[in-house]
Amino acid sequence: MKIAEKVVLDPRTSAVVVVDMQNDFVRREGKLYVPSAESTILPISKLVKLARSSGSLVIYTQDWHMKDDPEFKIWGEHALAGSWGAEVVEELRPMEGDLVVKKYRYDAFFESPMDYLLRVKGVRTLVVTGTVANICVLHTAASAALRWYDVVLPKDTVSAMTEFDYYSTLRQVDFLYKGTITTSDKVSWRRED
Repeated sequence: MKIAEKVVLDPRTSAVVVVDMQNDFVRREGKLYVPSAESTILPISKLVKLARSSGSLVIYTQDWHMKDDPEFKIWGEHALAGSWGAEVVEELRPMEGDLVVKKYRYDAFFESPMDYLLRVKGVRTLVVTGTVANICVLHTAASAALRWYDVVLPKDTVSAMTEFDYYSTLRQVDFLYKGTITTSDKVSWRRED
């Protein structure tokens, strides 16, 4: 798999998507703790700051479940609507101008306004970051690619429960969805006038 050494994006047509960087997944006391998630906070934070300063859109997804959600049969109770566990971690808290999409399944596009919001804003390229790599990150990246968005996946901004899950996600995004694999320090924004 090729790792792109330089990815230059137009801020008017790109967005950073921060997938499910919530207390239940990132914090040790969370209900579905992903041990490698904390190490992605800094690279995601730097990428988000660069995106904002360029005028690029930043979108947060929040896994969001009601009591007795059918998904709890698979994963147990997590990201309960309105709970501490469902909140985005403090270091990555959304700011004014960012968008937040609450999602009820793995895919941020499923039964949500995600596609509508991106199209209204003229976005064509998504920089996908967050957790869990082979679940919500992969389903969101896949769904974006199937809608003909270009997908960029900085590998230092995604976390998984196992190394296999992590590398299989990179492979799927690269091979199946023709996304660009890179690292956060190789992504920059410049207007193309």
